[in-house]
Amino acid sequence: MTTYVLIHGSWHYGELWAPVRRELEARGHEVHTPTCGGLRDGDDPASFDPASSRAVIAGYITAQNLREFVLVGHSGAGGIIMKLAEEFHPRIRRLVFQNAFVPLDGNAILDEVDPVIAAELHKSHAERNDGSVVLSLNTWREMFMNDADLESATAAYRLLRPHPFKTLTDKVDYSKFYALELPRSYLNFLEDNAIGQSEQWGWHPRMSSRLGVCRLVQAHGCHEVMLTNPRLLAEKLVEAGRD
Repeated sequence: MTTYVLIHGSWHYGELWAPVRRELEARGHEVHTPTCGGLRDGDDPASFDPASSRAVIAGYITAQNLREFVLVGHSGAGGIIMKLAEEFHPRIRRLVFQNAFVPLDGNAILDEVDPVIAAELHKSHAERNDGSVVLSLNTWREMFMNDADLESATAAYRLLRPHPFKTLTDKVDYSKFYALELPRSYLNFLEDNAIGQSEQWGWHPRMSSRLGVCRLVQAHGCHEVMLTNPRLLAEKLVEAGRD
């Protein structure tokens, strides 16, 4: 039995892992799916930056006294698990980056995406004026959930929550992470083009190569494989997270 801590990406929250959680639990694993600060019901997005959003997860790990766990970060949670690794590395068995950012030291998440996506989010921030950003349905459908039909993508889109903009724009010191020796895997779904549709902005090998020596696991699927094929994702998380 392995303990998994699954950290969601931008616009998501812990409950969206439910189909994957059921698949992993059916295989005998223990699964935790906390929600980051700024994405819980009642949170004020303007009140959260990378540190305060991440602190909610750190508090959960401490309160649950979790040890010997596999820490999984999806998408924007790549930077989150890097910082959590700095704090909790003696307790972590392995890090798994699922089509996740591996930001360069000192970068913000939006420094790492196609400028077309960054421009859309800056526009959303200006229009909403509440400290949050949202994606357009068109971007979601074509870049995040591109292997689903329109009805399924629209239904999933309605589940998303506005995301705290500062968690995407504030620059973060990752220098301690890059000095850590900790087993790590990169899980790459081949149809995932959520951060850009050119090789210049892709996930692999651009992000995965920054991990140094790591286990690479690949499969077919989109950025939202947690919703479109949770059984496959569970299988690949086990493959990526094994000792």
